[in-house]
Amino acid sequence: MPSLDDSRSDQQADFDSLRPGESTAQGATRRTALKAAIGAGYAAATLPIAAQTVITTSADGLQAGPITYTVNGFQVPAYAAAPSGKTGLPVVLVIQEIFGVHGYIQDTCRRFAKLGYLAIAPELYARQGDPRSYTEIPKLQSELVSKVPDAQVMADLDGALAYAAANGGDVNKAGITGFCWGGRIVWLYAATGKVKAGVAWYGRLVGQPSENTPKHPVDVAAQIKAPVLGLYGGKDQGIPVDTIDKMKSILATGSDAAKASQFVVYPEAGHAFHADYRPSYLKEAAEDGWRRTQAWFKANGVA
Repeated sequence: MPSLDDSRSDQQADFDSLRPGESTAQGATRRTALKAAIGAGYAAATLPIAAQTVITTSADGLQAGPITYTVNGFQVPAYAAAPSGKTGLPVVLVIQEIFGVHGYIQDTCRRFAKLGYLAIAPELYARQGDPRSYTEIPKLQSELVSKVPDAQVMADLDGALAYAAANGGDVNKAGITGFCWGGRIVWLYAATGKVKAGVAWYGRLVGQPSENTPKHPVDVAAQIKAPVLGLYGGKDQGIPVDTIDKMKSILATGSDAAKASQFVVYPEAGHAFHADYRPSYLKEAAEDGWRRTQAWFKANGVA
């Protein structure tokens, strides 16, 4: 299987056409930047890349790279990282942003592997398309992300745990973490009883039900079976603080795991404050959240 870092030129025709009002020179510069971002493992829609803050974790001492596993006859591509030659490892499912399993998510897997985890990040849109081929976030959301059913995602995460169990992981010590789109998924998967704990980074909590997304975190909060740590930004324009307050009130009346769940809201942080490759990155909040993530997993049997 090709590396997840390979560029896919056959899906980049959009890069080669000029935008309205764009000169040939400007178009060439844009195409160069887009192709460089994808070649480095980033989704085109994430531009601009804040290269000065990108964290790069070495794969030395790790077994890291693309894998596949089968769910309902489909070969699910994923990125996995683990300490070389180790078994009985605690497992962390790392859930992508809307941009897919690009360089930042892969690096996050390696960060967990350096801590002694088997980390797996499935390509959860693989049946619907390639998020890295999109240059505009609204199109990515409407043409691809909106077509991904929650039921499909849950099944693919079950498959990732099955893969982990067969490849050196101890799924009795499994946790889940996710960012943005993946933060919402963390709350939903915490309701399945298949992980010990979750950490949701700025995942949406409310929304309108649809055929593909029939429930949202507020709808399952009272019944979650694994405590979740929610890490959110006080200046996040897409996740109002009152929705966090609503979630807290539901958790307080729910299961033991729901009552044990916690939120940390960073007053100066906006959305995607952990994403070190983006201008939204806020170092202090990101580093504090990462420390809390490690402590949360250890305190809840994911270590």
